[in-house]
Amino acid sequence: LQLVESGGGLVQPGGSLRLSCAASGFTLDRYVIGWFRQAPGKEREGVSCISSNGGSTNYADSVKGRFTISRDNAKNTVYLQMNSLKPEDTAIYYCAALSRCNDYVRFSSWGQGTQVSVSS
Repeated sequence: LQLVESGGGLVQPGGSLRLSCAASGFTLDRYVIGWFRQAPGKEREGVSCISSNGGSTNYADSVKGRFTISRDNAKNTVYLQMNSLKPEDTAIYYCAALSRCNDYVRFSSWGQGTQVSVSS
């Protein structure tokens, strides 16, 4: 399974971006989808997760209140709306198809991700 991330870019602190995660060759609607990020020199960390029907979401403490995950199964796409961005949000962002949000099995391979840079 392969997912493709897009929507990253360079923004100033306080700015916003919306990331997209699209499926290639399969439908997303049966999968939990998670967003992860990896900053330079750091391990990859979970950012947010959404259930297959969109009814349940969770967030890392560091992004709660600023990021919103959503999905449009008709468009086979999951989104991550990122507001009030901070320099510490700078990272490559990845999405993945999972068995569940916690203690998960990852079904999709890691893609190339999309770079988010927050700097003045």
